[in-house]
Amino acid sequence: MVSSSATRPTAPCSLLPTRRFLALFLPHWPTDYLQRREPGLSGPLVLYERIKGGLRLAAMNPQAAQAGLRLGQNLADARAMLPEMTAREIDRPLLTAAFADFADWHSNASPLVAVLGDVSAFGDLVLDITGVAHLFGGEHAMLRTLLARLRALGYSVAGAIAPTIGAAWAVSHFARSQVVADTDLAQVLDALPVGALRLTPEQIAGLTQMGLTTLAPLRPRERKPLQARFGLSLLTRLDQAYGMLEERLTPRLPLAERYAERRFPDPIGLLDDVLMTTRDLAIQLGLRLEAEGLGAQAFHLFLYRVDHKVMTLSVNSARPSRDPDHIAKLFSHRAERLAGEYDAGFGIDMIRLAVSSVDKLDGTQLGAFATPDGTDDLVQLQDRMSSRLGAMAVLRTQFVATHIPERAARLVPAMVHAAGPQAEPGPDRDRPLRLLPVPEPIAINAEVPDGLPASMIWRRISYRITRASGPERLGAEWWRSGQRLQLAPPEPPRPAKPGETPRPPPHVPRLERFNPSAVTRDYYIAEDAMGRRFWIFREGLYHPDASPVWYLHGLFA
Repeated sequence: MVSSSATRPTAPCSLLPTRRFLALFLPHWPTDYLQRREPGLSGPLVLYERIKGGLRLAAMNPQAAQAGLRLGQNLADARAMLPEMTAREIDRPLLTAAFADFADWHSNASPLVAVLGDVSAFGDLVLDITGVAHLFGGEHAMLRTLLARLRALGYSVAGAIAPTIGAAWAVSHFARSQVVADTDLAQVLDALPVGALRLTPEQIAGLTQMGLTTLAPLRPRERKPLQARFGLSLLTRLDQAYGMLEERLTPRLPLAERYAERRFPDPIGLLDDVLMTTRDLAIQLGLRLEAEGLGAQAFHLFLYRVDHKVMTLSVNSARPSRDPDHIAKLFSHRAERLAGEYDAGFGIDMIRLAVSSVDKLDGTQLGAFATPDGTDDLVQLQDRMSSRLGAMAVLRTQFVATHIPERAARLVPAMVHAAGPQAEPGPDRDRPLRLLPVPEPIAINAEVPDGLPASMIWRRISYRITRASGPERLGAEWWRSGQRLQLAPPEPPRPAKPGETPRPPPHVPRLERFNPSAVTRDYYIAEDAMGRRFWIFREGLYHPDASPVWYLHGLFA
């Protein structure tokens, strides 16, 4: 909440925990990216877009900027000033997606990376480097390392490290690349222009008209008039930059508190080398989880390519696990399934294995005469089959707490592990081995109206009943609405990739809806002269005005 005091202290003291942020500013990202993607593009390069019926410059490389071109200039005027330039229409979705991949690649320096899209969807990165800089030899060395490797790739870049996101962004845009200490925050920011607060062009123009060109005279001004004229966003950005108001980072990749990684002096490219490294990392991660008494159900593999792209691969386990062999086999089977999509590019220089969905997992002490029941082996087999074939390809039966036979069981993915008590079938009830999803009508002849059936006709074939037992009466569940029977959860639709033919939606059988107002059912187990046993039921009772309806619901072995 923003303070409403009349004045601000000249040197505010941050009330928030000390954190460190690194901002990277790539002013010519669109043209740098295209020139790196197409090495044949050389010389002045501009990107234009259609704005209000005219073609205006949206981006340019340093050569075009040095020639006097400016953003927003008419394309025809730019061609007159610089005839030899190359002009292309800007593709913002492509640049946004490429910059997102570029941001993910920087998670090899810090697990918390975000795209700062306040001004543009591409061009600004922020890394939370709290507790990370010592891996690079300190903050100054880390900043130099990140800037040097980007410049070696052909990108124009500036960077800064500061205790707030707003300060790091401001210094990277409006000052030279530097590391701002906590004690120097106010002094450095005071010298920057008001545009360093990530304001709108209208707000910047209004402040300039008032004579407020830098942040030093802006801070002590009365806040209520500023809020009334420029809105709350001005005060929010001001407090965020000086550390009086927290600005949270929204990382692109989920934060993994437990991970193991390996960096390679020379890039690797073979899939077998990746899988061997994954097993080594699984051993390291398993030992750490064992020391903490934990297990994980989700495992994520990040492959960092030297061409600033990241490949991710995730597998799941039905139960918490920390077995390195099991984890390695999950990735091995998934890699076999995705072998055609594997592309190491120019090589992989770092691999990270992270876990999520962590839960407590106590150690198991094996006795000298203990006999394993095979449950763990069966669960691991289901995990490996699901990893190789897909989660919806391996299903298991799950019982449902209901006495309606067609609703008493359903199919769920084998990897779905439900913690807690589960519904179990009644041990004293005889149920057929094969249950029809929809009861089929039959014709019944009975000696007496309420007696046992003597014969039946099912699918135009007559069966003579020699013996029968029953009835077992089941009542309708009046609290249910008209719900449709669902044997298995539908597979979520997968969007088609560029150039791929869209797959038709999976077939979903249109089974009948459950009728909550249906009358009771009387079930019989009937056996014919050939020894075949049927599970039939009568819906309704005999009445002078209406006869009950008979159905076949299942077949015994």
